[in-house]
Amino acid sequence: MNNPHALGPLGENAAAEYLRKKGYRILERNYRFRRNEIDIIARDRGTLCFIEVKTRTTPEKGDPLEAVDVRKQMEIIKAAKAYLAASGNMERECRFDVIAVRPHSPECSSGPFSIEHVTDAFWAGQ
Repeated sequence: MNNPHALGPLGENAAAEYLRKKGYRILERNYRFRRNEIDIIARDRGTLCFIEVKTRTTPEKGDPLEAVDVRKQMEIIKAAKAYLAASGNMERECRFDVIAVRPHSPECSSGPFSIEHVTDAFWAGQ
């Protein structure tokens, strides 16, 4: 898993499967608006969730949750606003989540990834 271009999609697939098992309905994957992207758009009961997935193999690159800094949050918010406008659906209940995906060692029996899901990780404001 040394190739970061291959690691990202693996982490996103693991996050999507995790969400499905938790009862989320995946609506979009890799939604793009200009240069901005939302990894997963899903519905959690009555709430529309815009979800950023960060995958890291080692702590040298930093904690995956810390990678969603203010600049990244603003990019996600722009894309979310574009998604809502394009769908003509100005949702009342929306939230921004972040999922950290960390690969387990090969000998781990609980699966290939450890997943940490932070709901309401940040707010868009008005």
